[in-house]
Amino acid sequence: MDADLRRRLLAVGLSLISAFLWAAYYAFVLGLSPGIPPSGLLFWPFAFGGLGYLTWVIAGKHGAAFRQLFRSPSAWARVALLLTMQLAVLAETFLAGPVDTSLLSLLGDVVITPFLVMVALNEGRHRARDPWFLGGVVAATLGATLTIVASGTVRPLTDAAAAVAVLVPFVVAVYFLSAAQENRRLPTSAVVAHATVFAALAALLVLPFVPGGLPGLGIPSVTAGLLLAALGLTSFFVAPALYFRAIEEAGIVLPAVLMATIPVFTLLLSAALFREVPPLLALVGIPLAVVGAILALQGAHPAWTRTYGTATAVEPPAGPA
Repeated sequence: MDADLRRRLLAVGLSLISAFLWAAYYAFVLGLSPGIPPSGLLFWPFAFGGLGYLTWVIAGKHGAAFRQLFRSPSAWARVALLLTMQLAVLAETFLAGPVDTSLLSLLGDVVITPFLVMVALNEGRHRARDPWFLGGVVAATLGATLTIVASGTVRPLTDAAAAVAVLVPFVVAVYFLSAAQENRRLPTSAVVAHATVFAALAALLVLPFVPGGLPGLGIPSVTAGLLLAALGLTSFFVAPALYFRAIEEAGIVLPAVLMATIPVFTLLLSAALFREVPPLLALVGIPLAVVGAILALQGAHPAWTRTYGTATAVEPPAGPA
């Protein structure tokens, strides 16, 4: 196996693990509510995820890079984007349900992100003329959408859900693209630690306006606390760390397309945890999404060149364990 294919396969593996962990977010949220109100579900995952990233910053000796971000307006914009994204996803999960929300996230990851990369960053435009890659994107999107729609839970959105729905795909795409770009200049640990930690602190300011308010930060049991910690460490720490590592290996387009597997994992988790039997049409969407991912894997997916090893005195980050 040549080195280029090995690199792309590594990116695929990391992306699929990330997709599975992000799919588990909905199971955690639905399992923890109503015992934990939305305000607690907003703050605690940020807090535990931020703790994970701060540990990585300390272990990797990236404190200088972390402090450097305090002077960057774009870093504070990412804090706002991350908080807005999480507020929108959490609200849509309750307003429209996890299946509808995963469809909106799918549009942000699989459709809007590659478009932004090709148009805004002028990168990877050759893929727009590659029939194999385009076929893979279409197949992955159709397979994932079929899996979602065939579940029978997609329904007309209320006015509130529709208003939030407009935000979700765009905020998802812009946040991850911005962070991935910054990761070329500074270690991932520092970039995402800054966004996550300060998003947690900013969340405290908006909690009075979120159902549950500040009293909702109470944790009713040890089990609930462990589940909140697991949610934060998986969806807010490990999943994005692996996703950004995949981007380093193969650029942002391929990992973004592979997020089409999130609804597939959501369907499988629902079947396993809630004993829900997936409809036949939904099962048809699974191999279609897989074939699309395989097709998208073809062609050139060059790694993103990191500059912080030579452009700054910051040491390169240790890979997420």
